[in-house]
Amino acid sequence: MDIHAFSDPVAAYGDRRLPEPARPAGYAALITDFDLSVPLPATLSAIAERHRVYEQGSWRIFGPRYAPDPTLEGHLVFALKNEGLDLCVLKRLFDKASRRDLEAMISAKPGSAYMRRIWFLFEWLTGERLDLDDAPPVGAYADVVDTDQQYAAEAKTSTRHRVRNNLPGDREFCPLVRRTPAIDAFRSMKLDEKARKITGAVSNSVLARAAAFLLLKDSRSSYAIEGEAPSHSRIQRWGKAIGQAGQYPLDAEELLRLQRIVMGDARFVRLGFRDEGGFVGDHAPDTRIPLPVHISARHDDLESLVGGLIAFNARHGGGLDPIIAAAVLAFGFVYIHPFADGNGRIHRYLIHHVLAERSFSPRGMAFPISSVIFDRMDDYRHVLESYSERLLPVIEWRPTEKMNVDVLNETADFYRYFDATPHVTFLYECVQRTIEHDLPEEVAFLERYDRFRAAIGKEIEMPDSTIDLLFNFLRQNGGKLSKRAREKEFAALRPHELARVEALYSEAFSAPEE
Repeated sequence: MDIHAFSDPVAAYGDRRLPEPARPAGYAALITDFDLSVPLPATLSAIAERHRVYEQGSWRIFGPRYAPDPTLEGHLVFALKNEGLDLCVLKRLFDKASRRDLEAMISAKPGSAYMRRIWFLFEWLTGERLDLDDAPPVGAYADVVDTDQQYAAEAKTSTRHRVRNNLPGDREFCPLVRRTPAIDAFRSMKLDEKARKITGAVSNSVLARAAAFLLLKDSRSSYAIEGEAPSHSRIQRWGKAIGQAGQYPLDAEELLRLQRIVMGDARFVRLGFRDEGGFVGDHAPDTRIPLPVHISARHDDLESLVGGLIAFNARHGGGLDPIIAAAVLAFGFVYIHPFADGNGRIHRYLIHHVLAERSFSPRGMAFPISSVIFDRMDDYRHVLESYSERLLPVIEWRPTEKMNVDVLNETADFYRYFDATPHVTFLYECVQRTIEHDLPEEVAFLERYDRFRAAIGKEIEMPDSTIDLLFNFLRQNGGKLSKRAREKEFAALRPHELARVEALYSEAFSAPEE
């Protein structure tokens, strides 16, 4: 089948300007020629006249020798060879393409690894069987996911197609992550080993206190991200749930349990999975019309999408790097947005769940991911919007009487298959900071504090609670007791004792660590 799009170079593709006049190729050509309503890939490809390959903005430009044949086969093979798998585009393409054209294309080249991969992907994505005999038992098996391009899970062979299915999910939920130098560099750091080395060198009492503090810090920050300042008891209750992450199987009942804990007093919030539309955003001040920045999955699709999430965690994510698996699961959940409220905090909980379940985080220790996210809110929003901004233009919706959104087109594929590369990079950055900075800094602080408290106890008899108060005054005033503290709370200290207290604080907290 011939592809008629872009016989001549163009300067723009939709609202995306090209770096130079070029002919869009691969997925860009297929999307246009088949009129596919899909979120555009973050990076598109095009063929220019100059003999060089480069990336600029949202484009990867190839020289003329890379130009594919202007056919379905040509652009499909170009996409698989140069752009990796975009399962959403492929699913919508297979829904529209002629079965006879696909069968003729595949049967003409039974030995081609690209044809066998396309054949497998068609049947896997659509659940339909092409009228083709099983592949002859000759030649090497081909990986469905090219691991030089994208990260994959443990492979299972498909003898019908003579391929190894190393997709990291099933057809209900299978986001993919591009292989990048940044992510490869993070993986080589072995951050989990660094964390275990830090905690292994710390006394049990200090470690327990550090874990408790970081847990509370994460719980408080997770609410702060949502703009909430709940009671201390509610923060502690959610912190306790985070501390139990990874201990219970992830299923629908577990998600509902977590929502109940998150929401606390639910008199004004409907608990359970949504039975109507949902969106993230505001309402127009005059008309109350929804102004979404993200539209949630249709409630009709929640059963299969949530089931896909659960299956990914239970069966498929295990072969992936734990950070990759955690990012895919957590950001997939927040894009689906299955609840009316509580989605953001459960989304961040799922990161802890995967890291604990896969033994990435030390036993009993929850990295304060939410605290880092709260410090990097602009980056966090940018990561969330990296997909939402491409998703919104292809969702057709209308406002409801309650000023919610009613989605009119089929959108489930948009939440099943997305590129989670920026989400993985961001999560790795957050985890790196918690392990290389937050965790050792908290441990060092507690060790210094213990030295200060022990030194005070040797020289001046005072209760632990009074030492705590003394420490807080010193910390708030740069290591010096304020005039108010000298005259009131610690008026009983003699002048030489006051000087000694300040000196002990300086020894404990000003001297560099060995």
